[in-house]
Amino acid sequence: MLNRKKMKIILALPFIISLVISTGIDGDHTSFEPLAPPEPKSRFAMLDDVQLLANGLLQLGRGLKDFAIKTKGQMEDIFQKLNIFDQSFYEISQQTNEIKEEEEQLKKTTSRLQVNNEEIRNISLELNSKIEVLSQEKIQLQDKVGRLEEKLTRLFQTQTEIQEPEEIASLKNFVEQQDNHLRYLLKTVHVQHALLGKQQEQIQDLEEKLSSPGFQDDTHILFPLKEDEAKNIQPNRTEKIQDYKGNATDCTWIYNRGERSNGIYSVKPNGSKAFNVYCEMKSESSWTVIQNRSNGSLDFNKTWESYMNGFGNLDGEFWLGLHKIYSIVDQGDYILRIELEDWRNNKRYIEYTFTMGGPETDYAVRLSKITGNIPSALPEEKEMKFCTKDHGNNTERTINCPESDSGGWWFSACEETNLNGKYIKTSSKGKLEKKKRGLYWKPQKGRSYLLKSTKMMIHPTDFENFE
Repeated sequence: MLNRKKMKIILALPFIISLVISTGIDGDHTSFEPLAPPEPKSRFAMLDDVQLLANGLLQLGRGLKDFAIKTKGQMEDIFQKLNIFDQSFYEISQQTNEIKEEEEQLKKTTSRLQVNNEEIRNISLELNSKIEVLSQEKIQLQDKVGRLEEKLTRLFQTQTEIQEPEEIASLKNFVEQQDNHLRYLLKTVHVQHALLGKQQEQIQDLEEKLSSPGFQDDTHILFPLKEDEAKNIQPNRTEKIQDYKGNATDCTWIYNRGERSNGIYSVKPNGSKAFNVYCEMKSESSWTVIQNRSNGSLDFNKTWESYMNGFGNLDGEFWLGLHKIYSIVDQGDYILRIELEDWRNNKRYIEYTFTMGGPETDYAVRLSKITGNIPSALPEEKEMKFCTKDHGNNTERTINCPESDSGGWWFSACEETNLNGKYIKTSSKGKLEKKKRGLYWKPQKGRSYLLKSTKMMIHPTDFENFE
């Protein structure tokens, strides 16, 4: 409507201007003609034309003002939209930078996993080469034993000096030791292959997520909060002891039946009576806890009988018992996990493959490190018998070792790690008093770790038994 008015005013302007000019020209012409009385009609017509021109100009001004106001409003809207666009563009730029940073972190993680994968592959190759060498040695020893047996038969027939049986017996013992060592190495190789397979699956999963189009939507899943490799689930603890009618062999069996809560459960390993254990459920599996120390409320300086049967409270500090541990471990191949915490609340862990003998061997164990974020402080690939102050064949150790080594443990020498030793709290500065050691983890190389809490757990391996 406003534009139509403007057009009418603009079209009227030439007519008004021509009328004014013609009027002015008529006025000029009168100056050359004889004077005559002015005509009233021409004077009134000229004022009307001026008034008409003024009204037209006024309407034109008002139209231009309205047009300017409307144009200003449109420009303000445009500026607001431009500001919104600038802000959106800035936010998109920030999100793009964050996605690039997360992608770089994912690439670094993938690179680290690939390095670990390569290291494990190299270790597996070395173990395979060792196994091949041991297999060849075993064949050679068996040949020697066969020849010696033939020689012994001939000696018996000729009734000569009988000194060969001792040599044959020693060679048989040596062959048996080599066989045991070979089986142990084979178990270690299987564990390493299982770990290698898991890491390869993790690498493939990360590579798939890195190459997927919806990577930015999944970044909060790929980068969880940094925490210990264990990632414990913290459900409500079970107040009531769960009984599976004698079918549960360990906590892993219970986990596989759908339980996900930490707590006390009843188990009955093969060939033993039912007894209670504490199960700690983690993100992908369950562990049977065999020892827990957290505050020194329980004295671990016990007799052989106490360490055989177990002592303490499963809800607090306790030792499960050698006989119970053996009844579980005797079912198959198991992993021993040790979790440690120092007085600065730093947490570490280490895992071993291990075998455990029965009461006739004083529950001797043999360890081999698999993984962990702390150096090993226990002898590896060496048989260690369990000893207490009233039971053990190493009388020299019992006499010469300090009192701080009290408590039952798989000892091999003095001044070594003993997680069942005397619990001593530190001073306000985090140090022990002189001549007191307390719980500690002492690797052969590197510094010792003064411990505030310890926890020992067992879990079956992922591969089947083999002979």
